[in-house]
Amino acid sequence: MGAETQPLIGAQILIVDDDDAIREAMHEFVKMAGYTAFTAASAEHALTLMENNKVDVVITDIMLPGINGLELTDRIKQNFDVDVIVMTGYSGDYSYEEAISKGASDFVFKPVRFEELMLRLRRVLKERRLTQERIHMLKKLRRLSITDGLTKLYNSRYFYNQLRIEIDRTTRYERPLSLLLLDIDHFKAYNDNYGHLEGDKVLVRLGEVIKTCLRKMDSAYRYGGEEFTIILPETEGGEAETVAERIRSAVKMEIFHPCDDGRPVTVSVSVGVTEFNWNEEVAVFVQRADKAMYQSKQSGRNRVSCLFVRE
Repeated sequence: MGAETQPLIGAQILIVDDDDAIREAMHEFVKMAGYTAFTAASAEHALTLMENNKVDVVITDIMLPGINGLELTDRIKQNFDVDVIVMTGYSGDYSYEEAISKGASDFVFKPVRFEELMLRLRRVLKERRLTQERIHMLKKLRRLSITDGLTKLYNSRYFYNQLRIEIDRTTRYERPLSLLLLDIDHFKAYNDNYGHLEGDKVLVRLGEVIKTCLRKMDSAYRYGGEEFTIILPETEGGEAETVAERIRSAVKMEIFHPCDDGRPVTVSVSVGVTEFNWNEEVAVFVQRADKAMYQSKQSGRNRVSCLFVRE
């Protein structure tokens, strides 16, 4: 089968026409072309079918009982990701521009030649596929732009963007917001002893461990090197300390085998915890978390330290 028709197989087509003979003839032709086809005699029935079935393209007559085909097209484009081909036998009453302004992808006149309709349907489906591929690619590129390539956590650039959003939200609704900053203890020595490939394995696993300790509303970021940050919305300082301790304990329980002899090795993290103070700058908030983490380092590492500003 040629490249032009390949994307068509498996497409779901809904035919809307109140003329039984036309509707059934189109239904048979569309099925013979390799599509799954549905039919409806009214716009209301069509909308109900679309609520319960995946549809790629609707082919609809303009003249329908109740809601007409142009109104149906308008509703479809407002509520569904579906393309529409409009048909009419009243060429003087409705224009191509009017159908397109409602969101139709194409416009054909009755009596419809099935071969012509099929060419138009193939074109609409091809453009639909290309549009979906473009959207998928843009989403992928955006995901790559905000994601750390190694750990698959969000990156530091995205961290500051999201932190500002959460600060705006917590200020507007006067809700608590906490921040964790953690650092792998003696990570330079680990890399020196076992190599950067083994160090990367630790970073990857640490990202996975962190995610298992968080709620859906929480978000984790690779801040840089062996440092990670975690934003905890709707979370007071005491609750954040509990989360931090859970992460610290989970990391310490992880076993790595970077040595040729299979000898087990563990790593630990030092964690700083702080809670947002009303109207403070983003940099001040982050610096306080960093200072709390540094206190954990100075106190012997593998521990959680908290630094809060009480009004």
